[in-house]
Amino acid sequence: MAMNRFAYRMTGFAIDALYKLSKANVKLHDIENIPDGGIIFVINHFTRIETMLMPTIIFKLTRIPVWSLAYAGLFKGPLSTMLDKVGAVSTKDPNRDRLIVKTLMTGEATWIIFPEGRMVKNKKIVEKGQFIVSFAGGKHPPHTGSATLALRSEFYRQRILHMAQNVPQEAERLMQLFDIEDIETISNRSTYIVPVNITYYPIRARENILSQVLVNLVEDLPERFQEEVMTEGSMLLSGVDIDIRFGKPLQISDYMTHPRIQRDIATPKEINFDDPISSKNQMRKLALKIMQQYMAAIYNITTVNYDHLFATIIRSLPYKKIDEYELRQRVFLAATTGICKAGVCVNHLLEKDQLHLLTDDRFGRVEDFLGIASEKGVIKRQSNDVIKDPSKFSSSFDFHRVRIDNPIAVAANAVEPLQLLRRNLRRISWMPGFWLRRKLTEYLQQRITRQFDHDYQQFYIEGETKKKKVGRPFLVHGRGHEIGVLLIHGYMAAPLEVRELAKFLGRRGITVYAPRLRGHGTSPEDLAKRTYKDWITSVDEGYAVLRTVCRRVAVGGFSTGAGLALDLAARIPDIVGVFAVSPPMRLQRLSPKFVPALDAWNRMMNLAGFQSAKMEFVENRPENPHINYSRNPIAGVRQMERLMDTLETKLSKITAPALLAQSFGDPVVDHRGTRRIFEALGSDDKEFVLFNFDRHGILLGHDAHRVHRAIGNFILHLKEQKGKGHHHV
Repeated sequence: MAMNRFAYRMTGFAIDALYKLSKANVKLHDIENIPDGGIIFVINHFTRIETMLMPTIIFKLTRIPVWSLAYAGLFKGPLSTMLDKVGAVSTKDPNRDRLIVKTLMTGEATWIIFPEGRMVKNKKIVEKGQFIVSFAGGKHPPHTGSATLALRSEFYRQRILHMAQNVPQEAERLMQLFDIEDIETISNRSTYIVPVNITYYPIRARENILSQVLVNLVEDLPERFQEEVMTEGSMLLSGVDIDIRFGKPLQISDYMTHPRIQRDIATPKEINFDDPISSKNQMRKLALKIMQQYMAAIYNITTVNYDHLFATIIRSLPYKKIDEYELRQRVFLAATTGICKAGVCVNHLLEKDQLHLLTDDRFGRVEDFLGIASEKGVIKRQSNDVIKDPSKFSSSFDFHRVRIDNPIAVAANAVEPLQLLRRNLRRISWMPGFWLRRKLTEYLQQRITRQFDHDYQQFYIEGETKKKKVGRPFLVHGRGHEIGVLLIHGYMAAPLEVRELAKFLGRRGITVYAPRLRGHGTSPEDLAKRTYKDWITSVDEGYAVLRTVCRRVAVGGFSTGAGLALDLAARIPDIVGVFAVSPPMRLQRLSPKFVPALDAWNRMMNLAGFQSAKMEFVENRPENPHINYSRNPIAGVRQMERLMDTLETKLSKITAPALLAQSFGDPVVDHRGTRRIFEALGSDDKEFVLFNFDRHGILLGHDAHRVHRAIGNFILHLKEQKGKGHHHV
């Protein structure tokens, strides 16, 4: 049997073109695990996509034709000829095994075999700790065929080489049997099995253009095929992540050491391809052992994603009802400490910062999962609670519709073989609420402390950097934890700037957390390297910390901190109130025309290599020299302006009660800019207080207690939940 290489390549080009038209994001991992030798790639089988995609990908990686087994019913009419030419072999071909063994010995082709023997649409592959394939017609163990063929290939390779040295006529006979012309083609090769895992994220089956076209073209299309086109068409057209991981190869020669196998390899008597041999039982046991190993290897390199974490935690919860934010906290813990301790492979999205799970869900991971879970009836959303239906994880579903009817159960099933991860997720699901919050607080505070210590050490300047206590974030515990205040310091300052206000609020029984904005509390060189997005991350960390302590959170800040407070209130609907003191919408100094030009000049000089021509800092005469920097980085001012530019379009989204405070004689921030913010706010309950001070830093110094009192009264107003429709100046 020969392959038409031109037909093979043309088919590959066609499949390549199809995937370029799709939005699928294919990522290959650990391709260095592909050895040089005769290879059987054993691959998990979840969609029809694998049968089209994998031969093309493996051929590109190895430059060796890839053959595969195909369902015998397809070999009819013109399709049979095409399948023959592109290297597909019928499962009922009488010469099937001999062809596979021969090509593995010579290395003229690699093979793809799906050890489950069928598509496993429900991802149910483990039962009572054993690999069991569940399908529409029942259950069966994975096939050992890949292991058996690999063992037979290695057996005949070693036998031919041994016979060539000891019984040359038997070696010649075996080479004729396998149509091998030159013994050199097999002498330097080994047989390998390479486990491969393919994971898709997300799986969302919906009507799409492919399913609509197919339904219109084909009358009485079987429901099974409708489901496949809906599921797999949606995946390809919606930009699904396809993570393909190559596991460590199993070298089959390592399994051939049993004395009885070695005796059969060395026996001088003739052994034909299907003749019984004395080591047959040992070979069967080895095939079963190898099958268990490659099945474990395939599923141990599953690429874990958000669906896996959410689905498994919801399924593992010991109760039906959970607060939605608490669910997000559990998934955050799973996405950080849970997967790290389990040592699993993760989707690229889980390699990034997961703070968005605890804050604004800016990438839609939470809403995407809860939306599909609600649509499929796995959960109900009631106010701030999520109520699960346990039957959706235990009831049997139509095998061919499960990806449409219950993708959540499919995602939960996919994690079952990852025993350590499953135990970690179960532990997180069963963790009492108070312990969950404690673990989160520890994790977040350790993260914040490590970051500050690193920045402080890296950017420390003798005689300029303040003591650590100036820049260290702090928490003031109030008498209760019903409401807390996230209090954000200003530009070129540090948390110490808001300590007096925090103490004032603490004496009124209010819990306060003051974060450190990146670039602050160290040196101006640090601030020059940061962007406003770094500051937003610092605020988000602070919110996440405070949310573990208090049920409700209000946010406020001074100057740039005020802008960041408004930004947080615009992004998180759960913020119960916001106060902004001197937000820098319009600056009195360093005019908006001057800073961008100087920033552009510095970047141009940097590209040209003229470092000495740059003007990176200007002198600053701070009101509070024990806190503020004495040099102002131009890049930092530019970032502050960018923050305020992005904020302006968000102000109408803020509907929480709001307090704005400003000094009429502020030499830094123009109070007219603050009024513009006030007018743009979407809040019905809002207040603008204008103090007749002649300084910018009105949270410190003479009469600062008046500002503190206004803010304290505003927070008490929030606690009492009064002031509906309140709007005055």
